Amino acid sequence: MGTVSDYFGCLVFDDRVMKARLNADIYQSLRKTIDQGAKLDAGVANAVAAAMKDWAVEHGATHYTHWFQPLTGITAEKHDSFISPAPDGGIIMDFSGKELIKGEPDASSFPSGGLRATFEARGYTAWDPTSYAFIKGKTLCIPTAFCSYGGEALDKKTPLLRSMEALNRQAMRILKLFGNEDVKCVRTSVGPEQEYFLIPKELYEQRKDLIYTGRTLFGAKPPKGQEMDDHYFGVIKPRVAAYMADLNEELWKLGILAKTEHNEVAPAQHELAPIYSTTNIATDHNQLTMEIMQKVAAKHGLVCLLHEKPFAGVNGSGKHNNWSISTDTGVNLLSPGETPYENAQFLLFLCAVIKAVDDYQDLLRISVATAGNDHRLGANEAPPAVVSIFLGDELQGILDAIENDTPYEAARKKTMKLGVDVLPRFARDATDRNRTSPFAFTGNKFEFRMLGSANSIACANIMLNAAVAESLKIYADRLEGAEDFEGKLHEMIQKTIRDHKRIIFNGNGYDDAWLEEAARRGLSNYPTTPDCIPHIMDGKNVQMLTAHKVFSEAEMRSRCEILLENYCKTVIIEANTMIDMARKQILPAVQGYTAELAGGVAAKKAVSEDIACGYESGLIARLSLLTDQIAAKTDELEAAVLELKGAVDVTQKAYAIRDAVIGKMAALRTVADEAETLTAGKYWPFPTYGELLFGVR
Repeated sequence: MGTVSDYFGCLVFDDRVMKARLNADIYQSLRKTIDQGAKLDAGVANAVAAAMKDWAVEHGATHYTHWFQPLTGITAEKHDSFISPAPDGGIIMDFSGKELIKGEPDASSFPSGGLRATFEARGYTAWDPTSYAFIKGKTLCIPTAFCSYGGEALDKKTPLLRSMEALNRQAMRILKLFGNEDVKCVRTSVGPEQEYFLIPKELYEQRKDLIYTGRTLFGAKPPKGQEMDDHYFGVIKPRVAAYMADLNEELWKLGILAKTEHNEVAPAQHELAPIYSTTNIATDHNQLTMEIMQKVAAKHGLVCLLHEKPFAGVNGSGKHNNWSISTDTGVNLLSPGETPYENAQFLLFLCAVIKAVDDYQDLLRISVATAGNDHRLGANEAPPAVVSIFLGDELQGILDAIENDTPYEAARKKTMKLGVDVLPRFARDATDRNRTSPFAFTGNKFEFRMLGSANSIACANIMLNAAVAESLKIYADRLEGAEDFEGKLHEMIQKTIRDHKRIIFNGNGYDDAWLEEAARRGLSNYPTTPDCIPHIMDGKNVQMLTAHKVFSEAEMRSRCEILLENYCKTVIIEANTMIDMARKQILPAVQGYTAELAGGVAAKKAVSEDIACGYESGLIARLSLLTDQIAAKTDELEAAVLELKGAVDVTQKAYAIRDAVIGKMAALRTVADEAETLTAGKYWPFPTYGELLFGVR
């Protein structure tokens, strides 16, 4: 294979390939489309398609697909071969510009949230030239958007691209005010840290809950978990290291900048982190990464678990979304500069983020809401469900000085007036990181830590981009008409700090006292998915997202419906799986062991009534009681699930699940897990936590 530099991106139709295979005029026209959004004419499309097909065939591809991201949370693809009949009875390998630009998959089987009638099948995929085509297996994958016949977005990419354009549009207005005439566009960049578990495939296949739901629904705590803190950054086991090596190779072939790998906190838990990419490319790459992680794991006799909480009582898996804003000239707008205007510009963009997170904290919470992530948020391993911002002591001190018009110590006791005095330079990592904060500033970026490991990063970045775009629009509207630019700028930043400082919290987010303090500050706290999802349709959210053309109101309503429906379906599948496992596996196992104990007691008593049987008798009594409790709580859970059929709509069903089903699932698990601790190992019907978490050697 050679060195990494020899094969990195070898399966990607990237800029290097395009420059080599397209003539100069075609290449420049395509670059204009990619960089500026210019329309691609048919002639250019045909030339690009021909070059793309030839390149793909040379690399062994026989098919192509429009690779898209529907509202299922995973990617979708329909493969078509390149072959076309030739007049002589043979075939030719053909691929046109029309086939490159547009596809027509059946959209009726994808979630639409009421955007379309069931009988309406037509949907369209549209090529996204800003994300490079790649080869997976023997198929050329063309990243695309997905929309209905009427033009409504049925995917996550379309609104993501809209949100990026909204932020670009407003950020450019701000930069022009600061005299940045050479900047042509502003883009957000993301580096998502991916956490996951690896367990032996043979153990996975013995657990119905893992197969059907991706998480364990039963499982007693093992003698050892993560108490010793000996797994985090520990020596990587040879089998895991071999997996990581193969994973890196596959990702690098696809041009995915996998950079860092290490053991995470929990046994069997690991992390992969990439280098930053433009947000839409990072989104594509993360979806690919999750798919490839699972495929490579299978080759090693392993299963990669991406669920946010596959094991109760140990660390769950998140996906930290490291987000920044940069110009096409290479300037990070969240890095303080060295001149007054750069400093003021930085503070304005910083304040835009602060205002956005405070104004639209509910949208950020909604963007990470899933049944799986509900188990993780607020569990003293992840941020609480309350959104807040961590800035650190030094930056906080600067904002305090500006708010109060008081001297800042590090500035030699000068009162700072934006555009007049130079902000003190401070190091990129001027303060310790706060791992309990949902939204932490880390020197030149923000780390949004609420995402679950299985989440698409598109949702969070759509809301973040749109909210910041709204803040920048408000600022630009005020500044463009200002007679005293510097005075208005100072006044506006000062007002933002005063109005939105409630969202800033630099302390321990795991402390219950913070939740009380957050309530006093008026911050929203939505512990579960049903609590937050309906708020997507709040008036302020509809107004903002439609004004920036990120969503139409109908698209927002559809997403509300889909998210709640997904929550309901997920929990119902889990509940039904619990019922099945309890009745078909756990109850027979406990009863079988109890019967063996009773037989032993009978055999002893047959020899002599005086033989001690206290241990057996006590255990029989305890297991018999637990057996009855498991049976009763299984029946109660089943009844609660059946009652859901009477729900008027999906919102009512979600509330019923939150209020009734979840609690009954927990109650059933409690007694079943206790029974596991008392039942002989040879009787227990599926692998235990100890076997799963420590099974990879």
